[in-house]
Amino acid sequence: MKIKKIPPVKPYFPEEDVQLIQKDVKAILRSGMLTLGEYTKRFELAFSRLCEVPWALAVSSGTSALEIALRVTGLKNGEEVLVPTNTFTSTAAAVMFAGGKPVFTDVSARSLCVDVENVQRCLTTKTKGVIVVHVGGLVCPEIKAIKEICEDRNLFLIEDAAHAHGSTIDKQPAGSIGDIGCFSFYPTKVMTTCEGGMITTKKEEFAKKTSVLRDQGKESFSSNAIIELGYNWRMNEISAAIGLTQLKRLPGFIKHRNEIACYYDEKLSKIDGIEPLKNPSNILNSYYKYVTFLSPEIPRDNFKQKLRERGVRCGGEVYWPPLHMQPVYQRLLEVKEGDFPVAEDVCKRMVCLPMYSQMTLSEAEYVVEHIKEVLSEL
Repeated sequence: MKIKKIPPVKPYFPEEDVQLIQKDVKAILRSGMLTLGEYTKRFELAFSRLCEVPWALAVSSGTSALEIALRVTGLKNGEEVLVPTNTFTSTAAAVMFAGGKPVFTDVSARSLCVDVENVQRCLTTKTKGVIVVHVGGLVCPEIKAIKEICEDRNLFLIEDAAHAHGSTIDKQPAGSIGDIGCFSFYPTKVMTTCEGGMITTKKEEFAKKTSVLRDQGKESFSSNAIIELGYNWRMNEISAAIGLTQLKRLPGFIKHRNEIACYYDEKLSKIDGIEPLKNPSNILNSYYKYVTFLSPEIPRDNFKQKLRERGVRCGGEVYWPPLHMQPVYQRLLEVKEGDFPVAEDVCKRMVCLPMYSQMTLSEAEYVVEHIKEVLSEL
């Protein structure tokens, strides 16, 4: 069989959109309004409608969205925020940058997300809030029960929805369930603005403070009065224009990704040695990542290397190693390997198969055929 090159991810800009973006860039450059202008306002409005919330505010990255979210909640020095160990460093680092202390939790083997049991286990009198992470596009299946815990204890709930543009649970959009939702538009995401992020909320006071913090703490865009210690967390107009074109494509992107995921589900269910992450029927998954687990006896590095030799490149795991095994957090938070055994077990066996919005069925077939070959060898 001729070797194909199957990348793990691939941004998608149809020629029609490239032409539109070029036209928009010219209009932006000629306007002289390069940041927080009309394109940003249009993008924010369109994204608020996607998430079914009154306010969406564009920022410079998903990381800045998280830090702003933590700061608008009133987090004070030393207060604890529960963070699943299975997440990207930004989730925990933002807590520390905002003055709080991340407290890691283990996760559910069924979802890779934090669950009620682990939240309850880690609550203390110092707990100020909880961050749930929608891993790979899967909305945290127990988020509504976690929300009830937060409401009972007067804790804030932040959704790290960096992977979950357009995902829903019981038809409720990611980013509309907690007090604040935080999205990333990094180039690998289901939709991108090249770089950028978005904050979504139903709380007017959080929206107002976000608009101040993202623009150097200024009272308003045209004011010189500094009323908060903010930062340059603005989104530029060209990124917003790109975001508008990508957002129009998002329903089609998600539909196609689900078609590829269904194909993977069907074929992999008949192959020994690899098991897909099961998607609950009440959740629409954006499938930023298609997650599978190898049987314990199969060496992951060998598996991935043999696929690479056949032209199939798997995506980065979400996540390996988990944060409690990362050197910086072991040093700063006194955590160690062995503290969160479920996350360690599932994350070391995880493999994310190629998944992108223009992936063809023949490419998915090629991936599956070579998975069969590699597993038979191993």
